Amino acid sequence: MGEQTIEVENRGAVAWLWLNRPALHNALNEELIRELTLVMRGLRDDPAVRVIVLSGRGRSFCAGADIESMKRLGAASRAENRDNARELADLFHAIASSPKPTIARVNGAAIGGGLGLVSACDIVIASSDAKFAASEVRLGLIPATIGPYVVRAIGPRWARRLFQTAERITAAQAERIGLVHETVEAEALDARVESIVNDLLAGAPGAQHAAKDLIDAVANRPITAELIEYTAERIAVIRAQDEAKEGLSAYLEKRKPGWTPQTS
Repeated sequence: MGEQTIEVENRGAVAWLWLNRPALHNALNEELIRELTLVMRGLRDDPAVRVIVLSGRGRSFCAGADIESMKRLGAASRAENRDNARELADLFHAIASSPKPTIARVNGAAIGGGLGLVSACDIVIASSDAKFAASEVRLGLIPATIGPYVVRAIGPRWARRLFQTAERITAAQAERIGLVHETVEAEALDARVESIVNDLLAGAPGAQHAAKDLIDAVANRPITAELIEYTAERIAVIRAQDEAKEGLSAYLEKRKPGWTPQTS
């Protein structure tokens, strides 16, 4: 039986996913990629899970591609390489398209594919000693499958620099360019992530999913009459739904809405 490359820890309405190859800095091999993709897809329709947190066991978040896997792929056919790359691309898409809020808890280095995992998440909180890099060109490769997510996170201008230099940047630098939302000291990382989790649990799950869809629909589009009409229609539909009615009732009655986890 192979190693358990992903550990799933359920804490109430929150699924904590741990990359579990600490001796190899959580490098991405075929097994980890497939296992994490299956977990992410399974969580899509799990009503018990409201928020997903992704992190790494040990000192690193994710050091990118597994060396042994890279050796095998170096001798593989083009079709085999394409299939492998498609599996990795499917993983990033499974994270980025999750209907539930996703948080990257970056506890250490996020390199190559690890940078892709970070970029695919909605919210990124990093330890101050974390490092980030798109290292592919130093191996004669390109950051292809991670590219759409990294460029979306930091913009094409910074991508032109980081994709070509493969330089490592600090968590503070990553925050300045928009890759990381917030940097905290290592000992404060869990508390800050938990605080954001609590903020997310206070929101309506259906509305959060709709908000993510809204961002995808309006990002980088000119503000035209068509877009204005689209946004008006979206809020009109939402206002008539049960979550909106419950939210307004809870506000008027000075109580927590039904989607908020109840404390004993």
